Parts: sequence; C-alpha cells; structure tokens
Amino acid sequence: MNGYTYIRLREAPDLKDTAAAWFHSKWGVPKEAYLACMEAYLDRRTEYGWYLCTDRGEIVGGLGVIENDFHDRKDLTPNICAVFTEEAHRGHGIAGRLLDIAVEDLRSNGISPVYLVTDHTGFYERYGWEFHCMAQGDGESHLTRVYIHR
Repeated sequence: MNGYTYIRLREAPDLKDTAAAWFHSKWGVPKEAYLACMEAYLDRRTEYGWYLCTDRGEIVGGLGVIENDFHDRKDLTPNICAVFTEEAHRGHGIAGRLLDIAVEDLRSNGISPVYLVTDHTGFYERYGWEFHCMAQGDGESHLTRVYIHR
C-alpha cells in the first residue's frame, strides 16, 4: 500500500504558500494568482477548492477549481485546473482520486456539472469525464478539448 495522503487545502491551510509555489513551478502561472484563489477558498468566499496529494509530507500531486481555465467559453464553469502528478508518482491513480474528491465536494455544494480543458485524450474518460466541445485557449492559436463531468 502506498503512503499517499489526500488533502483539501482547508484541512491544512498552513500548506498554502508551499502549494502555491509547487503549482507555480509546474505551470508557470504567477504564485500570487494561485494564492489569491487559495485565499478565497480558505476564507470561504468560494467553494472552488484546492486539493493535494502528499507522500511523506511532500506534494506529489494536485489540482484546483477556478471559474475559468484561460479559455473563451466563459459559460462553462467551474473548471478543474492545474492537474499535475510528479512523474515518479504517475500510474498510481493520484490524479483520478483528486478529480473524484473535487467533483464530489463541488456536487455536495450543489455545483454540477464541472469542466476541464486538456489536450489529453483517453485519460479523463477513465474517471467519468466526457468530451464536451472545443474551446479557444487565451493566447493560443489552436483549439483545445473541453471535458464535462455531470
């Protein structure tokens, strides 16, 4: 059995700065942008949460929920964002478990459906996501796939 621990940021608010730096290192979005979203969640101004997976105290996976993940379909909200699992920990179901936790938290707060944008095919379908449409990413020349979880 692995030693993974799944954490809602509200359960460990002291991880906020570490988590924001970790997400920034993976996606290049300014740390301040992550902090602003995390603080809104921690202050209960939104139910759009942040979720982490740790292994012996080190973040090895995570994702967040935001209004819009940098695309032109502003009507498709909320969006799962910043899904990432460290390469050495891939193949253990971390992303799938994080997705399930986030979707269930949103659903328990009356928020459904949920969307995400990705260029991956075949991955999210394993976790109950369905292709919904194509969208134009902000500043992108190509269309990207939008998935829905009902």
